[in-house]
Amino acid sequence: MPSKTVTVGSSVGLHARPAALIAEAVTKSGVPVTLATPGGNQIDAGSPLMIMTLGAKQGTDVVVSSDDEAVLGRIAAMVASDLDAD
Repeated sequence: MPSKTVTVGSSVGLHARPAALIAEAVTKSGVPVTLATPGGNQIDAGSPLMIMTLGAKQGTDVVVSSDDEAVLGRIAAMVASDLDAD
């Protein structure tokens, strides 16, 4: 499965709001996407609760994986952006 490593950009890390936005985008895509910290277990990125279990803070590397390159790029970009910025 293709993957891309990105650095968490949200100032609060992958906590409630960023996790919910990412999970919503994954669910709408209809394509399986997983997230993991390097060397860690993969989690289903369609679940905000599972995303929060990563404990990924701002600056943490996260591996985004999906068989759909367009979805992979979109979700990777979301992880790398500050989803808490107004």
